[in-house]
Amino acid sequence: MSLIHTTAIIDSGAELANDVTIGPYSVIGAGVKIGSDTVIGSHVVIKGPTLIGKENRIYQFSSIGEDPQDKKYAAEITRLEIGDRNTIREFSSLHRGTKQDQSVTKIGNDNLFMAYTHVAHDCVIGNHVIMANGASLAGHVQLHSHAILGGFTLVHQFTKIGQYSFAAMGSAITQDIPPFVMVGGKPTRPHGINSVGMERNGISAEDIRLIRNAYKIIYKLNLRLEDAIEQMEDLASDSEQLTEMISFLRNVRRGILR
Repeated sequence: MSLIHTTAIIDSGAELANDVTIGPYSVIGAGVKIGSDTVIGSHVVIKGPTLIGKENRIYQFSSIGEDPQDKKYAAEITRLEIGDRNTIREFSSLHRGTKQDQSVTKIGNDNLFMAYTHVAHDCVIGNHVIMANGASLAGHVQLHSHAILGGFTLVHQFTKIGQYSFAAMGSAITQDIPPFVMVGGKPTRPHGINSVGMERNGISAEDIRLIRNAYKIIYKLNLRLEDAIEQMEDLASDSEQLTEMISFLRNVRRGILR
């Protein structure tokens, strides 16, 4: 039995692994490459150039690889790259990049995009990320691995969100969020560290303690960011998590949310 429904429209310029499943009325355009054991639901539109890896699940009415919503875009050839084992739920939209950045929107592995989520042009998403229903990224956002965005979270363009960070439902994120930090409320503010998420992913109690101390330095001592980084370095630890936090803070672009 064919894995491609008879009503699906597959451009001759698309490349599909032999075991890809395509549902009714889906449209796969030229320049689309889809890896093994990926399942595309019904009424999905995928436009190229788009590279999709293995074992992805894309649900009905999703729009993948469409032109960026950027007024500067002038039909340049840009692309979308999606890794392996991602789940993209109903009515999600993931757009290609623009030449003003690296010409690519890049998504890693094992991510969950719940219904009505939006990933704009030139975003870079790591692995094991969760975007809950209605969460949206503006252009050029970096969303690091294991970050979680609650439902209807909105992220301003060029913002970076660190690994294992957590944004509560309805957060409006306009500045960078350091790794391991939880934010929420109106206006959105930091509310401690994501110790539960860290524990669930096997991060040691000692590393969690160090990150909690670093959080206090950043947010409780009223220091300039440069001075806070100096004090964090004085913790004198070889912790991978603390090193990641310091590295992130050294490279913030929009300031951090405080």
